[in-house]
Amino acid sequence: MTAAGFRGHLLPVMDFSEDQIRRYARHILLPEIGGIGQARLLASRVLVVGAGGLGSPALLYLAAAGVGTIGLIDDDVVDLSNLQRQIAHDTAALGRPKVESAAERIRALNPDVTVEPHRARLDATNALDLVSRYDLVLDGSDNFATRFLVADACHLAGRTLVSAAVLRFEGQLATFKSHLGPPHPCYRCLHPTPPPPGLVPTCAEAGVFGAVTGVLGALQVTEALKELAGIGEGLSGRLILWDALSASFRTVRLRRDPACALCGENPTIRDLSAHATVPEPACPA
Repeated sequence: MTAAGFRGHLLPVMDFSEDQIRRYARHILLPEIGGIGQARLLASRVLVVGAGGLGSPALLYLAAAGVGTIGLIDDDVVDLSNLQRQIAHDTAALGRPKVESAAERIRALNPDVTVEPHRARLDATNALDLVSRYDLVLDGSDNFATRFLVADACHLAGRTLVSAAVLRFEGQLATFKSHLGPPHPCYRCLHPTPPPPGLVPTCAEAGVFGAVTGVLGALQVTEALKELAGIGEGLSGRLILWDALSASFRTVRLRRDPACALCGENPTIRDLSAHATVPEPACPA
């Protein structure tokens, strides 16, 4: 079908260019997406925390899907050890800031997309303001200090969070939108407080299978696009666990904790002041 025929058949009221109709044709053909859903994606703003193993595939798939504005925050530079899994970067980018390298790849992939790179470390002074500028947040960080900071900021700012984590051959994924109230749990309903330092090994200590980050990053984007387009059943209240070695997925039910310090009936966390310390060093996923 020609682009013009595509427009007349499926998009009588959508003002897409001919190039956009061709680019997003496979989305528009899906009844669950259609022209209206694609227009929602083009109007959306998504923040990705970390341009590493999880952030790399997430950024590329968000751009390919036509998410209109993509923000990315990372303060690191590309290292040779990153290239085993961080596919937004290449050998020529060694030593460059990751946000610059990833932004260049996004622009090359889809000129429809506006990229907002933030070369900085997310901390208590900037998290709430930055998160508030976007409709949805993907957390691709790999340290507990940042994960808790992102989760708290998303709840306080009223933003949906799609969170993933990987280690060795395993990954986990969940969506948190506790700002909508019960029955939606928050990240602290799953992990009330960070584990003691040294209890959980980092990827630098235990290793990570490169393709695992690709799978989890793609799953993050799948859930993010569903949330943005308003389709399907979301992951709020559920945690997906994937073991690559056994090729098995398992889903665990998450319940809101009425005593949760962040989203419970009598919350004690009302700002980010508890995060006003130097976060633990990041290990790029």
